[in-house]
Amino acid sequence: MEVSRYHKFLRVSAVLFAMMLVFDSGFLSPFTKELSNNTIYYVANLGSGVKVTVPPNEVNTLTAQIAEQQRELDAREASLAEREIQAREYNEVQETDYSTYVLSLILFILTLLIVTNYILDWNRLRQMRYEKAAA
Repeated sequence: MEVSRYHKFLRVSAVLFAMMLVFDSGFLSPFTKELSNNTIYYVANLGSGVKVTVPPNEVNTLTAQIAEQQRELDAREASLAEREIQAREYNEVQETDYSTYVLSLILFILTLLIVTNYILDWNRLRQMRYEKAAA
C-alpha cells in the first residue's frame, strides 16, 4: 500500500487534534485548561479596543457626565441583580466548555476518515490481487 500525502496529512492532523484535546480538556493539568480558556477570551477581545478623541466642548462635557451617571446606575443595577441571583441560587452553575466538545468531534471525524480510508485501500488492494490471480 502506498502512503500518500493525504494519508500523512490525516495522521498528522489526528495526532495534532488529539494533543490539542488533551491540552484543552485539562486532562494532564488543570492549568492547561485555564490557559486555554484565557486564550480564547483574550483572542475574542482583541478586536474590541478602539480609541477616538474629540476636542472637548459643552455638549461633550454634558454627554460625558450623563454617560458617567448612566454607568453608575448600570453598575448599581448589575450589583442588585447579582445579589438577587445569589439569593435565589442554591447550587453553583458551571459554565459549559464547548471547545473540548468541538475538538473531540473533529478528532472523531478525523479518526473516522482514517479508518474509512484504510478500509477502502485494503479492499482495493484485495480486489487488485484477485484480478491478478484470475488473469
